[in-house]
Amino acid sequence: MDASEQVQEQQLVARAQQGDPAALAAIVEAHQQRIYHVALRMCGNPQDAEETLQETFLKAIQALPRFEGRSRLSTWLYRIASNLCLMQRRRDAAEPLHFSVDVAADGSDGEAEDLFPPTLVDWSYDPDALLLDAELRQVMEEAIGQLPPKLRLVFIWRDLEGLSTGEVAEVLGISESAVKVRLHRARLQLRERLSAYFAERPQKGDTHG
Repeated sequence: MDASEQVQEQQLVARAQQGDPAALAAIVEAHQQRIYHVALRMCGNPQDAEETLQETFLKAIQALPRFEGRSRLSTWLYRIASNLCLMQRRRDAAEPLHFSVDVAADGSDGEAEDLFPPTLVDWSYDPDALLLDAELRQVMEEAIGQLPPKLRLVFIWRDLEGLSTGEVAEVLGISESAVKVRLHRARLQLRERLSAYFAERPQKGDTHG
């Protein structure tokens, strides 16, 4: 965000804090799509995602008078949404138990590497294939949905929504080292879950008959 954009955001927030309906609507319009996409992948269904979206902006509007601008507005909104997503997952009795994603104070991974098999089927992450292959896209979405919530949230913000490591750390209130550890674990788990699928797909260059 450059200086002019920062000034515009400050002015928009100031108007919203004074109760300007147009300013509030502009804030919702600017951020609702991204928050909904994250909530949908975290909650797993449109109804819960919509409720999370509405609750995010309800809480934001209630807390807006106390917003001091120490972080970007988007970061603040995404933090509210992320916390609500994690609360939703904790309320879901069907959520399976997963290994801890806590990291050491120095951000090291400890024995994390031992949690994953050393040999996996070799596969390449092909963005075009993910867009064009409906079956692969569904498999990928299901694999993302099976990640532990804290790993899933980091993966969604960093790899799917394109936030930087620093931005993800600020949104989630964790260190950049912790973001990197969780992202690494998420990618490894996705690779493990997808390896069987890729093993069954015809390899490039295969011929029949």
